[in-house]
Amino acid sequence: MSEHGEIPDFHSLHPQPLKPGHTKLTWYEPAHRVQRIRIVLHTCECRHTVYELCTGAGQAFIRRTDRENGTVHETAWELTAIAQKTFSQILIGEAS
Repeated sequence: MSEHGEIPDFHSLHPQPLKPGHTKLTWYEPAHRVQRIRIVLHTCECRHTVYELCTGAGQAFIRRTDRENGTVHETAWELTAIAQKTFSQILIGEAS
């Protein structure tokens, strides 16, 4: 709490604005390939679009949720290291 008794506003990661020439990712309908998915990292819920780095069954992918129009899409499932790099590119505005 702050000195005035207010609860501070906490935020998670925010993607940077897209850079010119950024990579356009291919987004798919959710695959529902496994029963359990672990969310490793996610962007802040204060934005309309939320990105999540997810793992399951030894692979990883990025889930994109657009809360304005209620859609959910994901990247292809791939090696975790590749998905982590793609998530980093989203955060620094090099991919969308």
